[in-house]
Amino acid sequence: MRAVIQRVSSASVAADGRTVGEIGAGLLVLLGVAQGDTEREAAWVADKIANLRIFEDDGGKMNLSVQEIGGAVLVVSQFTLLADCRKGRRPSFIGAAPPEEADRLYRMVAERLREAGLPVETGLFQARMQVSLVNDGPVTIVLETPGSG
Repeated sequence: MRAVIQRVSSASVAADGRTVGEIGAGLLVLLGVAQGDTEREAAWVADKIANLRIFEDDGGKMNLSVQEIGGAVLVVSQFTLLADCRKGRRPSFIGAAPPEEADRLYRMVAERLREAGLPVETGLFQARMQVSLVNDGPVTIVLETPGSG
């Protein structure tokens, strides 16, 4: 799995002209599920997202997690994160998981975050979406499960 995690003041996702997910302070997570990913990778990613210390404490150091600041998470499925651009000019998406498996694991990540006590919003799987955000910092982290990439 590959995730792009952005610390945000606010974020939203719309599809078909309507907002389907919206948060205030917290994390926007763009999530790509790769072929071969399992529940193990989904659990690892969810735990890492929930506990990643990228929010500032009173001393101005990145020392707090989204849980500790009472933030929320917006998770948006994005298979294009698995694009392979090493050859030619058209990205190859052969490394992305099949849609049924990707949807199952994407939902599992969101559910694991909810189980961790976080408010979680999501986009619509396989929909054309418009994502809006105010990146706070800016802070953007690329996260890959061990053994990927």
